[in-house]
Order: sequence, then C-alpha cells, then structure tokens
Amino acid sequence: MSVALVRLGLLAALLAAWEIAARAGNPALYVPPSAALPALGALLALRSYPTLPAHFLLTLREVVAAYALAVAAGLAVGFGLGLNRTLGRAYGPILAALYAVPAVVWYPSLMLFFGLDAASKIAFGFLLGFFPITLAVLAGMRQVSAHLVTVARAFGAGPVTVFVKVMLPGMLFTLVGGLRTGLALSVIGVIVGEILGSKAGMGSLITHAYGLLRTADYVALVVVTLALIVGCDGAASLLERRAARWTA
Repeated sequence: MSVALVRLGLLAALLAAWEIAARAGNPALYVPPSAALPALGALLALRSYPTLPAHFLLTLREVVAAYALAVAAGLAVGFGLGLNRTLGRAYGPILAALYAVPAVVWYPSLMLFFGLDAASKIAFGFLLGFFPITLAVLAGMRQVSAHLVTVARAFGAGPVTVFVKVMLPGMLFTLVGGLRTGLALSVIGVIVGEILGSKAGMGSLITHAYGLLRTADYVALVVVTLALIVGCDGAASLLERRAARWTA
C-alpha cells in the first residue's frame, strides 16, 4: 500500500508540473493534461481516429511476429554457441559488439530491403530482440556450475536429462530476464520503425498527429502506445516472477 501511495504521489506531482509548464508555453506545441484527457476520450471513442483498432491490431501483430522470430532465432543461436565452447568464444564477442551498435543505423537498410510495409517493422523488432535473448542464453549457460554437470553425468544422466534437470534451472532466471528485455526491445523496434516510416500502425498515427500539430491527439496516441508497451512488459514481469520462485 505504501508503494502504491508513493507512486500515486509521484504521478500527481508529475501531472501538476506538466499542467503548469504546458499552460505557460505555446498551446500549439504544449498540451496540459486537462486538454489531453478529452483528446484521449475522443480517441478511445473512435471520434478523432476511427481506424484506431485496425492500426493498434496491426502493431500488435507486428510485435508478436517480431518477438516470436527473435525468441526462436535467439534460443537456437544462443544454445548452439553455448553448447559448443569454441563457437561461443569465437562468435560471442562479435554478437556483443553488434549489440552495442545503435540499432537505428540498421533501419534504413531494412526499409530499403523490405519496403515501408510491415516486413521492415517486423525485421527491425526482430533485430532489437534477437541480441539480448542470444546473449542472455550464453550468459546463463556460463553460469551453470560445471561440477553439477559432472556429477549428473557420473550418476548416468544423459545429455537431455542434464540439460533439463541441471542446466535449464541454473540458467532460467537469466534466460527469462533476457526474454523480457527482448520483448521490450521488440516492441520499441516495431513502434520506432512505424514512426520513422510506415503506412499504418500506431507509429504512423503518431507521426500523422505530430505533423499536423494535433498535439492533444498526439499525446493521446502516445498514451495508448505506452499502454501497449506497459502491458507487454507486465506480462513478461509475471513470467519472470514465476521463474524466480522456481529457481529459489
């Protein structure tokens, strides 16, 4: 209860500061919460943007596709490199170096290759989600005690049993953390890709509202997009908590 009260107090303080600062600025550029709330109501009532559900579902489908591809490729590459120490030592630093490169530099090439449709947004979301998942798998496998693996094999456990009973529980918390980070970055990648260049999706609506100086609608669209991001992160957080209880 105390944590909730602190959060509510912080939110109220931020809204009050926003209201004061926005009222003192240019109304075409700065919108106070008192003006953003009616715009949010009109948006949810489908008066300002009647096609909002279609754009929202498109963005959600792109996020699901990008994240599914990132998980599949990240787990496959991560386990492949982790189970082969030579490959892991050879390619692990390369993956870490590529992950350090600002991801936005890749988007123009993806847009030229895939076009302005959903494929480039999915590719960008996949790219952002792939690296943290792969690196989390590698880090988790390196954390598993080699003595536990040796003891399990000494008692006659096969490779599958060793992986399921020893390696997976030992690396699960790190793996789930990487999956959560990959999900957040996949969502961000899809939305940023839509903002940088798209014909549809939540990012394209944000760009449209901003370009026409419909600042109140712009803020309302950002709030809806933030709700999507927070919802995805909340689902990942529940999975992370269950993993923490299992490994405790």
